Amino acid sequence: MKEVLVVGGDGIGPEVISQAVRVIQSLDVSVKFVAGDAGLAAYERFGTSLPEETLRKAQRADAVLFGAVTTPPDIKDYHSAILGLRKSLNLYANLRPVRSVPLPGSPEGVDMLIVRENTEGLYAGKERLEDGGRTAITERIITASASERIARFAFELATREQRRKVTIVHKANVLRESCGLFRRTCLEVAKRYPGITTDDCLVDSMAMRLIREPQRVDVLLTTNLFGDILSDEASMLGGGLGLAASANIGERHALFEPVHGSAPDIAGTGVANPFASILSAAMMLSHLGYPHEASAVQHAIEMALRRGKTTPDLGGRLGTEQATDAVLSLLSKEAIA
Repeated sequence: MKEVLVVGGDGIGPEVISQAVRVIQSLDVSVKFVAGDAGLAAYERFGTSLPEETLRKAQRADAVLFGAVTTPPDIKDYHSAILGLRKSLNLYANLRPVRSVPLPGSPEGVDMLIVRENTEGLYAGKERLEDGGRTAITERIITASASERIARFAFELATREQRRKVTIVHKANVLRESCGLFRRTCLEVAKRYPGITTDDCLVDSMAMRLIREPQRVDVLLTTNLFGDILSDEASMLGGGLGLAASANIGERHALFEPVHGSAPDIAGTGVANPFASILSAAMMLSHLGYPHEASAVQHAIEMALRRGKTTPDLGGRLGTEQATDAVLSLLSKEAIA
């Protein structure tokens, strides 16, 4: 029996993550769910966005299924719950797949994996104010060890999935020390994988390439902030944030979450798109040893998209629960036989 910690969080997080749980419960898998609190609502109840009990449950669980949290910029000493979980569980690799979807206007032939270093860079939390608060300084931390670890992850993943190319994305022409170290380290790792083509690209050039010729991108390997921004951009190639799933992987732990935020403006209206959460749950199922069921869920989502069984953000007329019902009706025993 696999234990999954479910953290709904804030805004639409609990709404969409509950639908992902519904889908998993419809399958013949041995999974037990436990609940945890995190985010702004947790802060208002417990005085912290990431209670110790939630962290203990996450450390014990086989995986975490995470919704979305609100991180207000104007509360002193408020810390992001998701960043706290990534750090505490040492979830060093962030994986965001982007694939063509059967929606009007979507480009064909897109099938990329964005692999992002998840523990350092500008998200390392090294910030301070100087000059009486008139100067803000953020330190960008890049280490050879973390760069080598994420590079190995990317190349091993490319090998398992029989990918053809890994592109290292950086800004070493300007950030000569930090991006220079990342680039050099990744290129050294690449030498161990002669069967995979390796190149590198400046982040601004990659931002343009994602729009002009996304079919040329296979596996994209980059640093924390660059990966965050580029994956949000690339998500539009796969139907938008409503279809954007992600995984956070470490040596012992794993967390799966939709890329979108808590969307407080539509919370409680019943129109939030659950597909990104369901696709994140499919990634989790594959991680837990259920690849066949994961593939079936992905196929059911694709069939729902083809039939227009979607929420308003994708041009459909269904609510959150109705969209999940459509997926469940397509996820028949025959579909996973």
